[in-house]
Amino acid sequence: MVLIALVIGALYGLLAIIFGAFGAHALKKTLTAEQLTSFETGVKYQMYHAILLIVLGFNLNLESPVEKYMAYSFMLGVFLFSFSIYGLVIGASKGLKMRFLGPVTPLGGLLLVVGWGLLLFSFIKEWV
Repeated sequence: MVLIALVIGALYGLLAIIFGAFGAHALKKTLTAEQLTSFETGVKYQMYHAILLIVLGFNLNLESPVEKYMAYSFMLGVFLFSFSIYGLVIGASKGLKMRFLGPVTPLGGLLLVVGWGLLLFSFIKEWV
């Protein structure tokens, strides 16, 4: 599980840099200010959680059920949250209405909240 978290974290970090540069250079001319801000939000959340996955992979065994669910929540949450934002923004800039992605973003956000809640729970469990 640790290796999965490290690989996914590194992949998300790599893609965040690529998508950030793509947004700052290639999309800057085609997106509205609001769309660009949304795109940047997806990139930021992706990078924050890429770093988090790497830190968790180096510091936890990720063997207990709570730790596994936490890691999976972060990995899936980032994918659903950030990549749905990318799809919505790029689709809108091309005149495509990808409404089916609308509910995906908050579902990804919910999984990120669950991941953070499980991380908090794992700390409290160790403390008590």
